[in-house]
Amino acid sequence: MLQPSEYTYNGKSGQPGSNPNTATPVKTVSAPVEQATIGRSLVIKGELSGSEALYIDGRIEGKITMPDNRVTIGRNGSVQANIIAREVVVMGKVSGNIECSDRVDIRGEGQVTGDVATVRISVEDGAVLKGGIEVRSSERKQNQPQSQGKQAEAPKAEAAKAAHA
Repeated sequence: MLQPSEYTYNGKSGQPGSNPNTATPVKTVSAPVEQATIGRSLVIKGELSGSEALYIDGRIEGKITMPDNRVTIGRNGSVQANIIAREVVVMGKVSGNIECSDRVDIRGEGQVTGDVATVRISVEDGAVLKGGIEVRSSERKQNQPQSQGKQAEAPKAEAAKAAHA
């Protein structure tokens, strides 16, 4: 949206003079978003895998494997597939199991029919979730209680031996 600048001529040199109202283009620099998009009119049957975020506004049937990335099912998206991803955001319809290493976010207009296994889950008012939910501890938290449990069992076992002797 640049407007042509109007030149005012200096009578002596015939060169354009300076005009304080001259428009200068503004350069904007933004980080590129590495996200693949499946548009409304696309139908894909088969297995999807990749190493970038995926936005689905079309229809997918099969299996989606993006273990280190986010999968977003848009409002117009329809997925009949098992999904393995770091993060899943559902605004459309999903029929299949979801397995996430980080979080599942089912928005108000989202529908999920299938089992969900994740570390964190968010289900907004109005969302539909039909299936089982398994909320796991993160890897870090799973290792700590196990080691503490073994340490706590050792004194109990020694006390039981002493009681029987």
